[in-house]
Amino acid sequence: MKHLFYILIASFVFAACIGATAEEKAAKTAKEYYDRLADGYPEGFLEGKLGIVNQPGDYGEQLLATYQKYLDDVQKKHGGIQKVLVSPQVGRSDTTLHVTYAFLILCFKDSTQEEITVPMVQVGDEWRMK
Repeated sequence: MKHLFYILIASFVFAACIGATAEEKAAKTAKEYYDRLADGYPEGFLEGKLGIVNQPGDYGEQLLATYQKYLDDVQKKHGGIQKVLVSPQVGRSDTTLHVTYAFLILCFKDSTQEEITVPMVQVGDEWRMK
């Protein structure tokens, strides 16, 4: 009986150690970045880009202008982004390139949807958009 108790405890510890897969973590993080964009906060979206801090000159400002133009276009064509979902396929890792592709679904306010692929790179404990 004592051995059964130890096996049960070990099973709980093992189950607690099993967390989300790399694909799930990357997709969740990509969704958070795209939620920022959908909320009209392109600066927050830009914070998720890999290496944005080290870019020269006004590159960041140019990217912000591009993201704002995208938001304006989506507003005109679809009424804006209603919500962002993680696709049921979640993602796929490419171990050769050290990239995880997160699959998201953008749900627009006109009831149309678009599935997108977001390349993600793990830097330490964080995920960044490539």
